[in-house]
Amino acid sequence: MKKVLFVATVNRHIIGCHLPYLKWFKEQGYEVHVASRGTEKIEYCDKHFDIPFERFPLQINNIKAYKELKEIIKNNNYDIIHCHTPVGGVLARLAARKERKKGTKVLYTAHGFHFYKGAPLLNWLIYYPIEKIMAHFTDCLITIVNEDYEFAKKHLKAKEIKHINGIGVNTERFSEDITEEQKSKLRQELGINDKDIVFSYVAELNKNKNQILLINAIEKIKKENENIKLLLVGDGSYMKKYGNEVKKRNLQENVILLGRRNDVPEILSITYIYMASSKREGLPLNIMEAMYSKVPVVSTNNRGHRELIQNKMTGILLNKNTADEMFKKIIKLLNYQENEKKELTDRAKQNIEKYLLENVLKEMKEIYMEFI
Repeated sequence: MKKVLFVATVNRHIIGCHLPYLKWFKEQGYEVHVASRGTEKIEYCDKHFDIPFERFPLQINNIKAYKELKEIIKNNNYDIIHCHTPVGGVLARLAARKERKKGTKVLYTAHGFHFYKGAPLLNWLIYYPIEKIMAHFTDCLITIVNEDYEFAKKHLKAKEIKHINGIGVNTERFSEDITEEQKSKLRQELGINDKDIVFSYVAELNKNKNQILLINAIEKIKKENENIKLLLVGDGSYMKKYGNEVKKRNLQENVILLGRRNDVPEILSITYIYMASSKREGLPLNIMEAMYSKVPVVSTNNRGHRELIQNKMTGILLNKNTADEMFKKIIKLLNYQENEKKELTDRAKQNIEKYLLENVLKEMKEIYMEFI
């Protein structure tokens, strides 16, 4: 039986992004293995290796992770290794060098290079040289951001360089109509009354996702209208930090930290405006899901957001990425007429068509078929 190995830093990345691709390999008769950190159950996975990856490349645990991964690759005779995330991608390609000479094909998907226009110098000093070297051990480098694709073609020497439109928006999650009764029940559960204007953002609570910008903006918006609620969906290392900020600013009635949720479609169904604050993005699934749900988006300006909010016709993009600017853009959007809002969200949903899972899966299958 042929074997494929998927590698990523954490289980959550595999579960959130790649289950349809694991399923496809199972349907082709492959034995599917996954190497990532965590104990969560992964569907369509025949064997999981819990590897002690750390997110930052230079951390000591990654030496142990590399040794474990090298042994796994040596002992399993994989036909294909598809790696993801910066650390998972680097260590897998290093560990597979000998097996690649024997015929194992190594694919790496860059979900957004950490070096990009405007990135901190440290990112360029650390991540660019690593990716430049690793490209030589890559049979196919796959990008999901146009800016990354153009850069890779010029500066990285992988055997092949391909581009796909993201990881795919799974529309099955949004296939059921959400009734007014369900919306009302959810609003009641979250303490939202009929007068409240609901904002939301679905992302891990961390430095890069930058939710503090949204908290600052909500503090300003509250002075104009107290009937506002910001739903922050996700957990992470900044949960306590942001909770303290909310209390310090007396925003407990306005900012709700929901933690991880399985009802994102329902939350989007009661959302009036989607706010996105991240400093760096590849091609964000959360914004695509908001657009697919016809929720208008106001976002910070980064390469992933720019790609989705084309010429500001499918959402509102900040220029300076400040809370003051976010506040002004939100007020502007709140003053839109219903037909203006509808035109904006209609264009956004139409633009998302090429990013739907069925279309991206087709693109990815074509790449896989080259190596089967």
